[in-house]
Amino acid sequence: MTRRNELAPAASVDPMLPTPFRIARRTAETADTFTLELVPAGIACLFGFTPGQFNMLYVFGVGEAAISLCGDPAKPESLFHTVRAVGTVTKAMSELEPGATLGVRGPFGNGWPLAEAEGKDVLLVAGGIGLAPLRGALRWLLAHRQKYGVIALLYGARTPDDIIYRRDLEPLQRSCELILGITVDHPNPDWRGKVGVVTKLIAPVPFESSNTIAMICGPEVMMRFSARELQLRGIPDERIYLSIERNMRCAVGFCGHCQFGPDFICRDGPVFRYDRVRSWLNIPEL
Repeated sequence: MTRRNELAPAASVDPMLPTPFRIARRTAETADTFTLELVPAGIACLFGFTPGQFNMLYVFGVGEAAISLCGDPAKPESLFHTVRAVGTVTKAMSELEPGATLGVRGPFGNGWPLAEAEGKDVLLVAGGIGLAPLRGALRWLLAHRQKYGVIALLYGARTPDDIIYRRDLEPLQRSCELILGITVDHPNPDWRGKVGVVTKLIAPVPFESSNTIAMICGPEVMMRFSARELQLRGIPDERIYLSIERNMRCAVGFCGHCQFGPDFICRDGPVFRYDRVRSWLNIPEL
């Protein structure tokens, strides 16, 4: 798999023209987070993508928001996006019911280095809704399990109620195909799992640092501390990848809103090698 999916076309030829998709299903993940399954509203189209890429979802009459693709790349007939209702567009999206129509532009950006990771141990580190951009990568890794060494998913959430994809995570806790670690910052009385920041889950994982690729997505402060912990375990910066998503408006590098140092996140990311963005991530308020 290449970082850009060059074999499967986008839903629309014009990257600025939304293609209508219908909401086939809406699944609540937490009190403010939901997953949409989208299918073409008109002529059927195969929407190929690479895990880690994103779409621009357009709520007609309201506006657009950049949302990561979180479905299975082997099943392009449906698109899955997990959304947290935090702004005008995503709150409007949260009010849409199955049958409603959204505009879709994409897919955009670079994905996770799944081809480069073949033959290596793979460590996925996610915080909060940052699990969504890694979900497709995890599905790819498990579907091609024989191509990879140790696979570990380490996931941290604020509280047990903020854990997303419970239907996916529960069977994985019993699986011998990967190492799964889940922790929360603030437990409730019924929580029996680990408590603390997700970086505490890294040390016990038995990966071979000289032959490991790490993929991280979550709040930027969490990604910085996770990268430092991985450095302490001996993983070089060029084998640590981060997904950075902020201020994306046009998705094709025209508007400049997502400029990050010399790069545009929408065009050159959202997945970056850590050594490429390390200096910019450490600048406050950038």
